[in-house]
Amino acid sequence: MVAQVAGVSASTVSRILNGTATVSDAKKRAVDEAIERLGFVPNPVARGLAGGRTLSIGVVTQALDSPFYGGALRGIEDTLDRVGYSALFVSGQWNAREEARCIDVLRARRVDGIIVLTGRLTDTALRQVARAIPVVVTGRKLKAPNLVALDFDNFEGARLATLHLVGLGHRRIAFITGDANHPDAIERLRGYRSALEASGIGFDERLVEPGLFHEESGVVAMERLLDRGPTFTAVFAANDQMAIGACLTLHRRALRVPADLSVIGFDDLAMSRYCVPPLSTVQHPTYELGQIAAQSMLGLLRSEKPELSVAAPRVMARESTAAAPSAA
Repeated sequence: MVAQVAGVSASTVSRILNGTATVSDAKKRAVDEAIERLGFVPNPVARGLAGGRTLSIGVVTQALDSPFYGGALRGIEDTLDRVGYSALFVSGQWNAREEARCIDVLRARRVDGIIVLTGRLTDTALRQVARAIPVVVTGRKLKAPNLVALDFDNFEGARLATLHLVGLGHRRIAFITGDANHPDAIERLRGYRSALEASGIGFDERLVEPGLFHEESGVVAMERLLDRGPTFTAVFAANDQMAIGACLTLHRRALRVPADLSVIGFDDLAMSRYCVPPLSTVQHPTYELGQIAAQSMLGLLRSEKPELSVAAPRVMARESTAAAPSAA
């Protein structure tokens, strides 16, 4: 109908809609006017199936309400939307079996590829999925055909955060870890220990308290550190959410940040800039991570070998860290 009203062939309309036609401005204007007059809406499913694709990408995140993963999801969605792809989001809840179920659901919906944001699936399982469908995974060092792994240097980020505190004169630096089974948490603990060793500061396990990467665990971890002792002048939390929880405990204990205790986090979430005081942290650009993951997937779909990488970590020094009391 659009072709008839515009006075062109149906194939010309199709090529104009796909952006592949080389036609005169008059023909394109006639097609646009016919589309508007008829109220025609292109069917992306039909267009995709005609080309052997559904124009959809499955995304396995871990928690849809996470402020960290939220930025990555937005980056994925914005990047895919610009080229006519849609993202289907599912949550694995940090459970390998649930992640596997999510992948089965996405494959049943015939997505063209799957992006996995970190997760608990084994490398072997991800390689197996990539045999059937393109896969992009973040937070991994992994090589396999039809798969791109994007890893952030969590070790270096934690090392820099700890050295930032050491540079301010802090020698007694507590650390709130993440989930002990999480690869990011393992690397951040390793970076903390490495920085202490390089600075000639002995590792004291009494200054390390486990957390679970959410705010409440930061509250509890800080309470335990304060109640147990020994004394310390700074705290490095393995993510911003736990750092914010730790600051709440300090406020409840009438301890001032940074006058009494300096606090630094990790991730540079948007909300960290608006804490009181604004939180020093390690920049881990989640929106850009989502963009790169989506760009890598589009490259795989073009049968390319994407070689994109995540930006190196850097410390964002704000008002929650200051010179140690003895060094002031």
